This record gives sequence, C-alpha cells and structure tokens, in this order.
Amino acid sequence: MFKSKLASLFADPYGAPALVRRLLTEQGLDNWRRYAVSFALMGVAAGCTAFSAYLIGQLVNQAYVQKDFPGIVGLGILTVVLFAVKGASTYGNVLVLSRISNRIVAQNQRKVFDKLLNESIGFITARHSSEFIARMSAGASAASAVLNMLITAAGRDFLSLVGLTAVMVIQDPVMSIASFIVAPPAMLVLRKLIRRIHSVARNRYTGGAQMLEAMQEAIQGIRIVKAFTLEEAMLQRLDRTVDAVEHESNVMARVTNRTTPVMETLGGIAVAFAVVYSGYRVIMTGATPGEFFSFIAAFLLAYEPAKRLARLNLDLHSNLFGVKILFELIDGTPTEPIEDGKPPLRLQRARIEFAAVRFAYRPDEPVMRDMSFVADPGKITALVGPSGGGKSTVLALLLRFYEPQGGSILIDGQDILAVSRRSLRRQIGYVGQDVHLFGGSIRDNIAFGRLGAPEEAILAAAKAAHAHDFVMSFPQGYDTQVGEHGLQLSGGQRQRIAIARALIKDAPIILLDEATASLDSESERQVQDAMGRLCQGRTTLVVAHRLATIMHADRILVVEAGAVVESGRHEELLRKGGRYASFYRLQLKDQAPPPEPIALGAASA
Repeated sequence: MFKSKLASLFADPYGAPALVRRLLTEQGLDNWRRYAVSFALMGVAAGCTAFSAYLIGQLVNQAYVQKDFPGIVGLGILTVVLFAVKGASTYGNVLVLSRISNRIVAQNQRKVFDKLLNESIGFITARHSSEFIARMSAGASAASAVLNMLITAAGRDFLSLVGLTAVMVIQDPVMSIASFIVAPPAMLVLRKLIRRIHSVARNRYTGGAQMLEAMQEAIQGIRIVKAFTLEEAMLQRLDRTVDAVEHESNVMARVTNRTTPVMETLGGIAVAFAVVYSGYRVIMTGATPGEFFSFIAAFLLAYEPAKRLARLNLDLHSNLFGVKILFELIDGTPTEPIEDGKPPLRLQRARIEFAAVRFAYRPDEPVMRDMSFVADPGKITALVGPSGGGKSTVLALLLRFYEPQGGSILIDGQDILAVSRRSLRRQIGYVGQDVHLFGGSIRDNIAFGRLGAPEEAILAAAKAAHAHDFVMSFPQGYDTQVGEHGLQLSGGQRQRIAIARALIKDAPIILLDEATASLDSESERQVQDAMGRLCQGRTTLVVAHRLATIMHADRILVVEAGAVVESGRHEELLRKGGRYASFYRLQLKDQAPPPEPIALGAASA
C-alpha cells in the first residue's frame, strides 16, 4: 500500500515531488559538501537565536529578582558574543549559498546551450529564439532558488524553530504545545492556493517570453521599424505583452500573499493567548518574570521561521514551474545527436551524387521529387531555376541540416547518413546570401573558419577574399568590432569576410547560396573574384538567380518543382531553347533593352 502510494506520488516526472527529488539527487548531491557547511553555519545561527531568547529570562531574573549587577554585566558580554557569532555565521552561510547558487545556474545554462547545439535546424526554426533565452534564464535560476529554499528551510528555519521551541518547552511545556494551535488552519489555507500558483506561473512565463520576443524583434528589425514608421505599432505590441505580464505578476502577488492576513491574525491570537496565560502564571502561581519574558521572546522569534515553513510549499510551487520548463528542454531527445559511433567521411575526389532524393518540410508539400544529379569533383555545378524549386534545399541536405525522406546523397560513394555529421561538415565550406557574423572582431570571425588559425593564415585568407584592404582602412584594422550580426559592415564587406572564413577552412567542397544576390555591381565584382579563388580545384555547388554569375560554370542544372529538368553548359542550354534559355532571355530583357535575345545570348556565350 505504502509503495503504491509512493509510486503514484512520483509517477509524473514533472510533478512537484519528482522535480524536487531530481533536483536534490542530481544537483544537490553534487554540492553536498558545501551544503553541509551551509547547514552547519545555519545551525550555529539558529543556536545563537534560541540561546539569546533563553538569556532574556536570565537577564530579567538577575535584574529584578536577584538584583545581581555583576551577573547582568556577564550576561551582557555573553549576549554581544552570541550576536557576533550569529552575524559571522549568517555571513558565511550567505556566501556559501551564493556560490552554490551561481554554480548551479552556470551548470544549467551550459546544459541548455549544449542541448540546443545538438538540435536540428528544424527544431530551432520551429520556435522563437526568445523561448530558449527564457528557458535558459528562468529555468536555471529557478533550479538554484528551489534548492536554496529547501536548504534554508531545513537549516535556518527548521533549526531555529526547534531551538526556540526547546526554550519554550523548558520555560512552560503546556503553553508551548498550545501555541501551535494555529498550524492546522494555516496549512488548510495554504493547500488551497497551490493549484492556483501553477496556472499563474505558467501564464507569467508565457507572457515574459512574448515580451522578450517583441522587444528582440523590434531591436533586430530596427531599420524596418524606422523605415516604415512602425514605432507606434511596435510599442502597442509590446504594451500588450507587458500588460499581460503585469496582470499575471499582480495575480501572483495577490495569491502568494493572500495568506498574510490569515497568518497574522492566527499569530496574534496565539501571542495574545501566550501573554494572558504567562501573565496568569506570574501573578497567580508565583512563576518568575524571567520565565515569562523568555517564553514570550522565544515565541515571537519562532513566529517568522514558523510562518516561512508554513509557506514553503507555496513558494516551492511558484518556482517549480521554472524547473519544469528547464528539464523539459534538457530531457528532450536530441534531434541532431552526436554521432560518435559512425565512421568519418573519407574524401578522395569529392564527387557528389543525388540519387532519387525526396524531401518535404511539411507533409503533403514535397520540395524534392526524386531529384538526381552528379556534381563532378573539382568542378563548378550551378543550380538555377524559379524560387521555391528546391535549390537551397539541396545545400541544406548536403550539410545535413535536414535528412532526406527518400533516396540517397553520396559523396565519393559514401552515403552521408552513414557518416558522422561533424566529419561531413568539416569537409564543406559554406557561404550564404544572409551572412551571419558573430559578435567580436573581424579577426575572430575569419578565424571561426579554422579555430586556432595563425595570424598569417588569417591575413592570407583576407587578402584572397579581397577583404584585407578595406579591413586595414579601419583605425583598428582586424580588431575592428563587427557589431551584432555584422551590421557595422556593409553587405559586400560581410560577404568577403564570410568568404575569407570559408577560405581559411580550406575545405574540398564549397557551397555558395546566392552569395552575391544583394550586392551592388562593384561589390559583386570583388566578391565574384574572391569566390573564384575560393572555388579553384574544389567541388563547388552554386545556387544563383543571376545567370550572369554562373555562365562559366562547368555544369548548370535547371531545378523546377523539386527535380532537375535540364542540365548542361551555358552554351548548350541556350541552343536547346528550353527553360534555361527562357530564364536567360527574361533576365536580359529586365537588364537591358537590346533587340534579339538569341543574338545577345550568343554574344554573351
């Protein structure tokens, strides 16, 4: 019977009992030595508190009964010592708990970040980044708060209550028992509030995440906000989330403090009863006044720790929601686990083959339909076609950002699903249209291509990418900070830094995804030249909308509706007069008004 009840108590892995047990066993035990020190220090402080209540009675008796002045002086000196010891132990306890708390927060933040780094692109893009930030900050802090709350309740509050109760029992056993008549009604009131705490905590967390999301998007999109005069709209959007968080915070304050008037009233009743009874004993039965004062002092000092212990369950539940969202993220099965058991990719020629590959981001919306092609080693293969045809998806599948749902992708005859992701990605250099630079210096961002690269390699990569000259024009040179997302640099400068990052990696396979689509003519020329150096002797896949940028590719694949509909060199495809020739004529018509598209195509060829 007992075992079945115990099992049902811990049946829900994210219920309060299971979460508390997990915190104690996984994170509390890791710090048990420090917690033991903290517990001992709290015991010293609790002992000093209890003994000071006992001393009050002795002081009263020495002064008013025995009239012993030297005794009073001795007790006064002892009181100073007691309070000094209590202060030192309290200070030491706060420091120890703070260090434990900071350590637990740091450990949980590392766990969350490590978990996110082992999630797939699909998992990350399906959620807003503010959700992860909220889980990392709120969850990690909640875990340490719960543990500190438990150790403080067991150490400071419980030990203080035990010590002070002992003093009360010594002075008046009958009255000490009667003083706890307020406990049952107090526990009944607190029990009713726990369920309400759960829903309020969830709503407050959700609102906080939405507020963070609105602020983050407004700051990151500040150019659009200002260009479209969206300041009022963004403010209204934030106001709604702030109002929701404010409302839930007010509800939380109301619920968690609803017990205060009840507890204070019950405490007042207990104090009044103790005063009347103790006064009766002194006046009517001849008890010493020291016993009266000592009992009352102990009772009053015991009131606060007793109240905190009574509220413990309520306070725990208000923090356990944060622990729940932390563990839900950490416990989830990684969508991109580390594949240490798989063999590494071993390249000889870097020949890429797509064999009847099928893929869809959403059910019943196929992006690839039995796509098949070969990218010859050391050659440039270009992918062109209308938007949404699956060109960029080819690169995403090659990098294993997503897994094909049919067919196979082979590199030198090795299925990329059969080798480890890291070994695959180490062999690939990637430059996209939307270049992401990390916060830090230009030097740091280039060196991300090969961590620990020497200075001469960084300079050589920057020169090859036509980045060295503009970098040296900055007062701080390679130490220039790029700003968030690299926004301190122009689009062409960011692209060339990205190419330098790919160059220093020296990978045998290069993937270029619309790397010049958003550049002006001068920047495009410089980036094209840098990309030419990057692609030399490497198997290269290029996604492009501007056909002028891939006219000299070794092979051009026209991709439509998830399949290759044409392939060949630029001149061959123009002579066929198919889809490629149609794209080419449309682009020439948009760019210039010359008469004969075919003649222009021939001239360009």
